[in-house]
Amino acid sequence: MAAFCRDCLNDMAAGARCARCGSPRVIRHDELDTLHIGHIDCDAFYAAVEKRDDPALRDVPVIIGGGKRGVVSTACYLARVQGVRSAMPMFKALALCPEAVVVKPNMAKYVAVGREVRERMRRLTPLVEPLSIDEAFLDLAGTERLHGESPARSLARLARDVEAEIGITLSIGLAPNKFLAKIASDLDKPRGFAVIGKEEAAAFLAPRPVGTIWGVGRVTQERLAKEGFRTIADLQAAGESTLARRLGNEGLRLARLAFGRDERKVNPEHETKSVSTETTFDTDIAEFRELEQALYALCRKLSDRLKAGGHAGRTITLKLKTADFRLITRARSLEDPTRLANRLFDHGRDLLRVEANGRRFRLIGIGVSDLADPTTADPDDLVDTRGTKAGKVEIAADRLRERFGRGIIERGILIDAGRPGRREEKPPASDGTTSSSSTSSSFPAAAPRRK
Repeated sequence: MAAFCRDCLNDMAAGARCARCGSPRVIRHDELDTLHIGHIDCDAFYAAVEKRDDPALRDVPVIIGGGKRGVVSTACYLARVQGVRSAMPMFKALALCPEAVVVKPNMAKYVAVGREVRERMRRLTPLVEPLSIDEAFLDLAGTERLHGESPARSLARLARDVEAEIGITLSIGLAPNKFLAKIASDLDKPRGFAVIGKEEAAAFLAPRPVGTIWGVGRVTQERLAKEGFRTIADLQAAGESTLARRLGNEGLRLARLAFGRDERKVNPEHETKSVSTETTFDTDIAEFRELEQALYALCRKLSDRLKAGGHAGRTITLKLKTADFRLITRARSLEDPTRLANRLFDHGRDLLRVEANGRRFRLIGIGVSDLADPTTADPDDLVDTRGTKAGKVEIAADRLRERFGRGIIERGILIDAGRPGRREEKPPASDGTTSSSSTSSSFPAAAPRRK
């Protein structure tokens, strides 16, 4: 059975600890040297970055989020063991873990760290398929000759180097396909490395609930339960023909995955289709001026994300949620794509003006879709030269902020935005794909809450 130490990468023949460094972190598996599909997931990513940057947070529970009516974006493992979970209302999280330090998300920082990790992945293989800012699939088939070691050892070396040089930890799943690799990466968190081989896949999956299969959410689980399928073993026993007859194409998909068969390739061209940001208010807001100020702050955040990601978009979408939780979306398509905060704001404000008719809102968001090459964005306007000048001013202001800090220059609309009763962040939506990306915003930024 192939085995090696994950800390010093020493080959192992026997024993529970490494003979060279004494580490107990030894990985063993019959198929260890033949598997090549990996899934990498950064452990409690936002919280890990904050702990790295503030040693005072290292040994205390940390929750990323904010505001009385906000939700948890993520939490470190010290908070998780007390029951705190992503998307949990903040008041519930603090009731479970009152000693936690709450830190407002800093998406620009997280994106930068995520890129560092992603760049290291791409040094191993060009076949990297990002799923989100902090996780990706990798296909390392054929890289043995390039790196002089198996994919398993290359992944372990990557995790070791990221921890030592970037200061965060990774968990790795190694398997014959994406479905099993994703499951494996969750088995041994944090700092994990788990392997699911082809030969053991069916037996490994059998006792697990059908919700283990990607794409099977709560509603689908309820529908499958009515059909008598509660565990993956139930799907295996039914067989492909029965599942196809009773569930159609979805039945065929479930039949394949129930036995650990997944033919999807690692696709490095997986495309981002939209970028958005939103914020939930501490108290419902009806006044147009306050909504306008919140919108401008979001447009700034969105513009930063578009520029950092190399995106521009033609369709601007405003999102509002009323006090009674009714969702409103309004969109406008532009002739030319944009990534400028001022253009985003001007069009978003036009949409907002129609909806802000005295109703109270608990949430506001702004996003762009119909993404395009950023080199085609915001072209010179021979008729309205003010737009061209405004774009140049914004780019110049961006450079000043990069050099001297974000507060060095601001638009006048933000002058009176620091009054009480502002807002808190909502974490990025995540559906397990890269079809969209979002970032939370805070307006204005608040200091960490320390108990």
